Amino acid sequence: MKLVELSSPKIGAISRSTPVIIPIAAIEQHGDHLPVWTDSLLLGEIVERVEKTLGKQILVAPLMWLGNSDHHLDFFGTLSASSRTYLDMLNDMVENFLSYGFKRIVLLNGHGGNDVPAKHALFEVRQRNRVRKDLLLLMATYWGLDTKPWEIDPTIEQREMGHACEWETSMVMTLRPDLVGDFKNAPVIEPGNSFRPASRAWTTKDRSSIGHIGWPHLASKEKGEVLLQAFSSDVVRWLREVIEWDGSSWEGTKQFGFPT
Repeated sequence: MKLVELSSPKIGAISRSTPVIIPIAAIEQHGDHLPVWTDSLLLGEIVERVEKTLGKQILVAPLMWLGNSDHHLDFFGTLSASSRTYLDMLNDMVENFLSYGFKRIVLLNGHGGNDVPAKHALFEVRQRNRVRKDLLLLMATYWGLDTKPWEIDPTIEQREMGHACEWETSMVMTLRPDLVGDFKNAPVIEPGNSFRPASRAWTTKDRSSIGHIGWPHLASKEKGEVLLQAFSSDVVRWLREVIEWDGSSWEGTKQFGFPT
């Protein structure tokens, strides 16, 4: 179910155990060959496919296109909420649904920069509601739910999501080829392994003067559909575990889960 298509009374009649999906994306630079709309375009498509599959089992909020993209602000077109502003925005959005009585809230992420603040926002909400035993507050990034796309299509070379990379470029080619520029001549920008397993603070310019990270020249429309199908299926499978949660336990059902 899409929140925006329902009247207030119809929303009020929905079971409060129905998972609420809040898609969080971004408007930001994606190198010389992809539109600033990329993250929102791709997450929007995945959410559309998931909603068509799960139907009345989930309630989908409008996609939040403003993300935490300060690390891309050296490039024209990036629109960003600063970290604390973004944290407050996510806090308020989750609290809105909690005030209506919904108990299972999922932030479904489509932009890497949203990862840390989204997790932190849910941490803050949980501490404010610490006496509640019936809440399930979750954050998931659509490409981080266990699929290994190269095992489905061996022609896929990258082993992780980059930025305006083979994966993202392929998916935009599938959905809006008219928005894709000269990716064939885009240079390879390796993701690198800077001080892992530690986490290093960075801006995009630290890693890429051109704005993309990865191997966009390997992209294809065919790979894009493989990736969209794989990621959408992952989200559906994971959300079924959220739907099947018994309402109190620490663990999920594992019926639809992933190996630990």
